Amino acid sequence: MARRCSTICVPTRKDAYLACIDSPTAFRRWLDGAFHEAPELFPQGFAQGYTLKDSRFSTKRGLRLRRVVCKATGEAFSVRPCFVLPYMTGWTDDAEGPLFLRGFGVPFWALAKVFGQGPMYWYRLELSLGRNSIVGTTIRRAELPEHLLADEHHQPRDGVKNYVATTVAEGCCLGAALASSAGAEDLQAAYQVFKQEAQDVRTEYQPRTVNTDGWQATRQAWQTLFPLVVLLRCFLHGWLNIRSRGKLSATFADLSEKVWDAYHAPERRSFGQRMRRLWEWAKGQVKAAWVLEQVQKLCDRAREYGEAYRHPGGHRTSNMLDRQMRAMNRYFDDGQHLHGTKEAGEQHCRAWALLHNFRRWSPQAERDNGGWHSPAERLNQHRYHDDWLQNLLVSASLGGYRR
Repeated sequence: MARRCSTICVPTRKDAYLACIDSPTAFRRWLDGAFHEAPELFPQGFAQGYTLKDSRFSTKRGLRLRRVVCKATGEAFSVRPCFVLPYMTGWTDDAEGPLFLRGFGVPFWALAKVFGQGPMYWYRLELSLGRNSIVGTTIRRAELPEHLLADEHHQPRDGVKNYVATTVAEGCCLGAALASSAGAEDLQAAYQVFKQEAQDVRTEYQPRTVNTDGWQATRQAWQTLFPLVVLLRCFLHGWLNIRSRGKLSATFADLSEKVWDAYHAPERRSFGQRMRRLWEWAKGQVKAAWVLEQVQKLCDRAREYGEAYRHPGGHRTSNMLDRQMRAMNRYFDDGQHLHGTKEAGEQHCRAWALLHNFRRWSPQAERDNGGWHSPAERLNQHRYHDDWLQNLLVSASLGGYRR
């Protein structure tokens, strides 16, 4: 197992941890209880037994950590409580507020002014989240989603346009990898990161459908990575092409009503009929040549749009992904975009994805989502800790990796 994956993070209270850490017997009893409650946080082979290896004491934090060795594999793992940050860089309670604000794009210098430390301390702390597997950290007790959405977000890095290959499902961002260009080869390498993380969770994972905006390089990348996946074309993007100029037309209101009436057809056959009637009506009523051309393109793609009827649960529009991308765009705009190396930029994107998945919703949003605090909690129908950052750190046990 990689060095980055050798720490088990366990949900616990500080007083309970301090009461058992100095006694090997009490520590084993506490760790066995944690394994019984959440075995998914522990490495494979842990159930076959383990031995205590050694311990180390952090002078800065005044806290002792222990290491264990799995008998089945001989691998050693550190056991860290969730109330302390990785590498003992601070207490979780002290970082919860600043990292919550970072989710809204508050700059690092402002965090340093209000909460102390320095801007680079908060920058490094945020980027360290990007070392974890996005898929493995976000999906702990849920099944991997079968229906995905994918698109690229344009983001400058030191003045050069880069592309964040974004994968979304169930209201969570499951992939955010940086591509140097929008070509098929670069996008395939970027979406490959999602594939590797998903197949680390479940080796045989294959999505059933993925919704895209029609960019050929994106479709080619997904078809290469998952040859059996069904590519669904986003209906919304076809409508947006019409609306960009069509809203100045006198017939726009009627056109809009007929387009969305076709979209809401209950079955594929009626959808095709409504699209044909839409084109017949548009030829007689729409006078603007450019708008008529876009309506024709929309109607000519009726077969592609209708494919979604064969796959219940597949996404016909990219609305879910667009909501994530709006948040991503605000976040990077407020931070003056990406800087530094591609590796640093990618970690920044990955850190945003985990912050977005785990930081708390507003009180109104929590009420509307059954009392769950974040997209990741709603997806898993479970939380390890009421504090969102401690819940994230526990979910990132072993870096979010399974094997």
